Amino acid sequence: MLPPTHPSPSALFPNTQAQRLAVVVPVLNEAAGLSSLLAHLQPLRARGALVVVADGGSQDGTSDLLQQAQAEGRIDAWVAAPPGRAAQMNAGALWALKALQSPEACNAEPTRTHTLLFLHADTRLPPNADLLIARALSGPAAPCWGRFDVRIEGRHPGLRVVQALMNLRSRLTGIATGDQAIFVRSKDFLAVGGFPAQPLMEDIELSARLRRLTPPACLREQVLTSGRRWESRGLWRTIRLMWRLRAHYFAAGDRVAASRQLALDYGYTVRPMAAVSILAKAPVPGLAKTRLQPLLGAAGAARAQRAFTLRALRTAFEASTGPCTLWCAPDPAHRLFRLLRLRFGIACAAQSGGDLGQRMAHTVAEHFREHPGLPLLLMGTDCPALTPAHLQAAAAALVDHDAVLIPAEDGGYVIIGLRQPRPGLFPEVFQGVAWSTERVAAQTRERLQAAGARWAELPTLWDVDEPQDWLRLQAQGGLG
Repeated sequence: MLPPTHPSPSALFPNTQAQRLAVVVPVLNEAAGLSSLLAHLQPLRARGALVVVADGGSQDGTSDLLQQAQAEGRIDAWVAAPPGRAAQMNAGALWALKALQSPEACNAEPTRTHTLLFLHADTRLPPNADLLIARALSGPAAPCWGRFDVRIEGRHPGLRVVQALMNLRSRLTGIATGDQAIFVRSKDFLAVGGFPAQPLMEDIELSARLRRLTPPACLREQVLTSGRRWESRGLWRTIRLMWRLRAHYFAAGDRVAASRQLALDYGYTVRPMAAVSILAKAPVPGLAKTRLQPLLGAAGAARAQRAFTLRALRTAFEASTGPCTLWCAPDPAHRLFRLLRLRFGIACAAQSGGDLGQRMAHTVAEHFREHPGLPLLLMGTDCPALTPAHLQAAAAALVDHDAVLIPAEDGGYVIIGLRQPRPGLFPEVFQGVAWSTERVAAQTRERLQAAGARWAELPTLWDVDEPQDWLRLQAQGGLG
């Protein structure tokens, strides 16, 4: 298996002689139709397109078939991702962009970009889809994204009306659905942050973000998509449900929380969600990772901080538990933060003043002001042992706990999570703590207990603060 990867900012865009198309297909328990899907995509592969399949944890043998298909050369890769189309399509897109980079371009400013095409497993493209997409996105004033018209497969005569209304609505609003096979230039996909980490309406939200850049290219050539959800649930009942879900979504103040509730209403099994806030120092010599300076020097410690920040963002992105915000110290003006914000759509905000507890309390307060119903995971950047699975487990713990901790070996913690900022728990959990000492986790437990909070603790991890920690990291292969 080739795992999902998140390339560094300087390596995301290739500097190659030709633009390429990468087809990303999210699947979950699609073993029955997988052979037909892959056969359908072979002509595109023969003309140079990449095909990447992102599996969300299938239990029907899909992963075995994908492994065989990769060995036989019928796909370029399959990646494992958390279940949910948004998480799967992001993982597949990032693998494709990493695969398309050229080694000589890693330190060069990108001169070309490639195109990502997101295809549902039950949708089939027109034979010349790659040529149509290339034509639609060519030229200096061309759109940066687009979609096809859709034709719905099925016997019910009402499906012709549904498809006509879908295509018309998309033209009038500039909003596309996943059934219409959305395609987008890679740099613009990254600039808007990819698909949002939400369980429903991820295609609607991506369209809304891309529409701020350019209107879509609305191709009249049709993709063919399955009508099984309309026929199995009832045509008019499904239409009413989808319009109601869309209306509630756009009317909601907190769309992330709304998407979760709507997914539950729609009958989806929804993974536990939690936003992630990452506290990061700018990689400035003399400011960042100062305890590593005796070993690495000031410039080397700053480079380590940059690598830690990118690693933390990759971990949060691959965990896909919810929206991620980078809280920057002293502010988001550093070129790394500007690059992450402008080119990769990373939400950046300035940390407040005060000690670490005050800055953490400010971050928590700001999050719950914007997302009052969404739990929060708060983390730093210097724990290389932290994986997406740890973040997912922490988000799951907040379903039935007030708080969650992942302790650190040095007596601190690498993550603290809160389900809600209830009185007595917040901001008290961050007050009177002897920060940067071995007493941090113990004092935090005392405050949780005093608040009557129910909290979970996950296995202890280690972070990199001292030279011996850096040597331990290097002995284990570095950051990879």
